[in-house]
Amino acid sequence: MLLLTLGTAAGGGVPQWNCACPGCSGARAHPGRRRSHDSLAVLGDGRSSWFLINAGPDIAEHMETHAELRPGAGGERTPVVRILLTDAELDHTLGLLRLREAHHLEIFATPPVRRALRERLGLDTVLTPYTTLTWHDLPPAGHTPAVAAGIEVSAVPLSTKRPRYAADAVEHDSWVVAARLHDPATGTTAIYAPALAARTEEFTKEAAGADCVLVDGTFWDDEEPRRLGISARTSTGMGHLPIDGPGGTAEWLAQLPARCLYTHLNNTNPLVDPSAPQHGVLAGLGLEVAQDGMVIEL
Repeated sequence: MLLLTLGTAAGGGVPQWNCACPGCSGARAHPGRRRSHDSLAVLGDGRSSWFLINAGPDIAEHMETHAELRPGAGGERTPVVRILLTDAELDHTLGLLRLREAHHLEIFATPPVRRALRERLGLDTVLTPYTTLTWHDLPPAGHTPAVAAGIEVSAVPLSTKRPRYAADAVEHDSWVVAARLHDPATGTTAIYAPALAARTEEFTKEAAGADCVLVDGTFWDDEEPRRLGISARTSTGMGHLPIDGPGGTAEWLAQLPARCLYTHLNNTNPLVDPSAPQHGVLAGLGLEVAQDGMVIEL
């Protein structure tokens, strides 16, 4: 199993178009600091087939950047695109509209995410005039998994947080999930959790048994959103466990045997500056910060 970190930024990317904070200004001055919306490509079946996890607004550029995701030699079009969704947020689903040229879209999602996209956003109505759309259930971990590109995929429920456009929808524990990826050929497992509101017992168990964990690194500390004036809520209040401080994820992740990397970085997070001292703190704990375009082989 091969993982390609297509993008590693939270909503808006880095830089964010309407922001001049140090992180955004630094990325404009130093293009190497730019980060696109978080997304992951997973290659299985001997690297001959692949699927995506989340489809943000940068998805077409992501696919063009990596030769593995382009149409094969002798093929004019990519025949099918498979996408696994960890939630129904716009930052993770807007790219589905950019994939309308695909001959066939297969989407793996939990029931509340599927309902939100079909009933609230009218995704079927918009896309079916352009492409064939097939929905697949994303089963909970511990149940019979779905299979994409030879990889067994399932969901680890994380939170009941709903996107704003579905704020009045029925609560469900799988509105936000981590993707559990298991390669039966190698026996390796990866966990992808770009949004982590709480360390549930099930998520803690799955992470402890994984070979690689990519986890929410939206904010460095809990007060970051309020301190910088981007929200009246804390990081935890916005549905993202902070990296550092009481209740942060760094100390816990450092104890795991897995390779652990942070993704989904907000533009306000000091980690978007490669010279920030926070990188040294994480390195001392054996933790990494994912970068756009990283290749992780398991």
